[in-house]
Amino acid sequence: MDPFLRAAIDEAKKGLASGGIPIGSVLVHDGKIIGRGHNQRVQHGSVIHHGEMNALENAGRQKGSIYKECTIYTTLSPCPMCTGAILLYGIPKVIVGENKTFMGAEDHLRKNGVEVQVLQDEECIQMMRDFIAKSPQLWNEDIGI
Repeated sequence: MDPFLRAAIDEAKKGLASGGIPIGSVLVHDGKIIGRGHNQRVQHGSVIHHGEMNALENAGRQKGSIYKECTIYTTLSPCPMCTGAILLYGIPKVIVGENKTFMGAEDHLRKNGVEVQVLQDEECIQMMRDFIAKSPQLWNEDIGI
């Protein structure tokens, strides 16, 4: 398995273990993780701490040129909010663990020149299916339903 997707999955599991939604992400530059995070909406009482947003936050301030050389890995297809952040910072490539349980704004990313690769990783799919079955109300809150 790709070590960066593995790191994103590990982040998702951290979120789940602490009572949150199992979505993880890592921001990679020049073959190194510079930011890692997981959905912490529950843990922080936040409306914005999705996995990708948390990874960007944890990367800290970077020069604009750094983002343009990064790849962001996420266990789940990015929602419109996370897509907006990816576009804002000019991140050129997104590796998605899966989009079977939730289809985010991948088409919007592609239309704006971002390379999107979807892996349909079985561990990512099963983790989200299990979570959605166990906590449908929390999941619906996360995606704005």
